Amino acid sequence: MTREIVEEKLRGVIDPHTGKSLVDGKSVKDVRVDGDRVEIDIELGYPAKSWVPQLVEMVQASVAGAIVSVESNTVSHEVQEGVKPMTGVKNIIAVASGKGGVGKSTLSVNFALALAAEGAKVGILDADIYGPSQPRMLGINGRPKSKDGKTLEPMNAYQLEAMSIGFLVDEESPMIWRGPMVTQALEQLLNDTQWGDLDYLVVDMPPGTGDTQLTLAQKVPVSGAIIVTTPQDIALLDARKAYKMFEKVDIPILGVVENMSTHICSSCGHEEHIFGKGGGKGMADQYGAEYLGDIPLDRAIREGADGGCPTVVADPDGVITEKYKTIARQATAKLAMRKKDFSSKFPNIVIQQN
Repeated sequence: MTREIVEEKLRGVIDPHTGKSLVDGKSVKDVRVDGDRVEIDIELGYPAKSWVPQLVEMVQASVAGAIVSVESNTVSHEVQEGVKPMTGVKNIIAVASGKGGVGKSTLSVNFALALAAEGAKVGILDADIYGPSQPRMLGINGRPKSKDGKTLEPMNAYQLEAMSIGFLVDEESPMIWRGPMVTQALEQLLNDTQWGDLDYLVVDMPPGTGDTQLTLAQKVPVSGAIIVTTPQDIALLDARKAYKMFEKVDIPILGVVENMSTHICSSCGHEEHIFGKGGGKGMADQYGAEYLGDIPLDRAIREGADGGCPTVVADPDGVITEKYKTIARQATAKLAMRKKDFSSKFPNIVIQQN
């Protein structure tokens, strides 16, 4: 068998997360053929630790007897024009809904935890100044420390770095702030936190599409956005507004997630679409966006978030956790297909006169 024959066989192996073959998706790093011995090195542009065994089986089914190694390499990708990428953070992913009450914060924390479980280094920024929920969902108490008196060290839980205004104020204290104060606080939380060389920083956006959200979308270097909705029409109306807001500021939409898609009775097993059916998929189809998946309305998800132990941590091998991991792989694979950011590769050129 020759290298060319092996590569031709690999063209028939489709990565379900990118929709492309391993060859066309440039995931085949190297092929070595020595007699009957075939070694194949694959490099994915997104974290996929739990899926690697399945990928190896797919490759070996195509190239019998091949020795397959798989690794992931997350790189920085382009952000909106005129916004400078952050040092120490490769990619920022905004999770938005346009409307409160659709489970966006719960989706955000489980999405971030799923990325970490898949092998990425991840942080989460709670951008909801008026209603911060990540401290409770992550079960974090205490206040962040500062080594230099100017910047904050992120809090940590479940292999996640986290920052929220909720770490700095009492849980029951209302934030009676006007828009400019909120925007300034968020910029400080983002820029004055000593994030530790993250592959992804997940930003749990505040609900709505007003001045605060628009300012965030214009000033925060975002690589891509995820829109969360429930199937009902009233939620979809606002989700579409969030989608359009990101479009206007040239932030790519990585996809749409339908939350609370269906409810299965824990007693009898009856499935009921309480909030309607197929709204998220229909929205994705309407805009030509990726449909990343759906999450059911499940009591365990609520209990985990309220108890400071989200589903991905509480039930790491469960069906719902696999849904979160699939969404995480789908979204970051979509991002991996986009243009890379090479700004840090170019040296600074200084012209001096003698």
